[in-house]
Amino acid sequence: AERLAHPPFPMSKDMTRQLPGIGISNRRQFTKTVMAASAAVASAPLILGAQDKSGNREPIVGQGEHTYRCIHHWGRDSLPSRCDYGNASHGVTIDKSGMIYITHTGRPDSVYVFDPSGRFIKSMAGFHAVKNADRSTASGHGIDIREENGEEFLYLSAANSNMSFAKVSLDGEIVWQKAKQDVFADAGFAGQKQVRFRPTNASFRPDGGYYLGDGYGSNYLYQYDAKDQFVRAIGGTGQADGQFRTPHGQWLDDRDGTPKLVVADRANERLQWFDMDGNHLRTQGGFLFPADIDSQGDLLLVPDLHARITILDGSNEPIAQLGDDEAWRKRVLDKSENMRASPEKWLPGRFVHPHDACFDSDGNIFVTEWVRGGRVTKLVKV
Repeated sequence: AERLAHPPFPMSKDMTRQLPGIGISNRRQFTKTVMAASAAVASAPLILGAQDKSGNREPIVGQGEHTYRCIHHWGRDSLPSRCDYGNASHGVTIDKSGMIYITHTGRPDSVYVFDPSGRFIKSMAGFHAVKNADRSTASGHGIDIREENGEEFLYLSAANSNMSFAKVSLDGEIVWQKAKQDVFADAGFAGQKQVRFRPTNASFRPDGGYYLGDGYGSNYLYQYDAKDQFVRAIGGTGQADGQFRTPHGQWLDDRDGTPKLVVADRANERLQWFDMDGNHLRTQGGFLFPADIDSQGDLLLVPDLHARITILDGSNEPIAQLGDDEAWRKRVLDKSENMRASPEKWLPGRFVHPHDACFDSDGNIFVTEWVRGGRVTKLVKV
């Protein structure tokens, strides 16, 4: 279950500073790698393509109402030379003005902000790790956004036991933090050394409360109310209904008018639904390694770490599996291919490890992938 988990990074003593840029010594080599990858793609057979305004050919995925044009490496050209995604790009969310927030494990900070056109706006030190000589790495993982009394806030999950789950303003000001000892004291796990803590994502309740998913740690979801008071722990390790093996992401599913919690139970290869009191309602399989969840209208969006993105309709029937290709997936999961660190092998219109995805207000989809050097893809609705 942990074979695709991310390595931990230590925590900076000062999480509130927005640090200046830190130069990267390997950018020239990275550029060469990307150029080589582009050459490989150019010589590969094209998937269904469409001409953009510049005349470049971009792959098309999906069909019918769920057809999208792929813009791979979205925003890459505007990323300053001092910035890189490091070991991976991880989470993505969008505020009400359309700004896109990307978490990562690179430098100099842990959150990059882009405008809707893909122009880099700023980096934010929501979580920043200690420096190692002249280098430093961040530990950005889960990122979710909510408007509260007219102001939007980011909820950041670092997937690192040495860091705190945090609520942060859009300017990078930390409102509060919950460290391992705080959460475990609330849940009654204090002093239990066998219980791990590496939270991966958060989600929100309609009453102002929220859930923290300890996906790489205890396999519990910790529920808090609107006053930040602990309510209950949901789940625990196992394969029975109501239990989890890597509850990597979760979401409020109110598509039918009744709010429910839906959890991406990744290593169990399924989604699970719960009522607002934490009672298990239903389980649905048919997934490979579901990593997170988003919704828009009647649609449920599920990025799958095993090289595809699934869209479910209002009846939870899969109506699109974007990028799905069994032969390609076999290559992606073949350790000898080292696909996540080999951009020269990536194919247009194919995903490697989709780690998070979300809709924008126009129905386009942003995808972040767990690949070395990071990759953000914008799927433009056709």
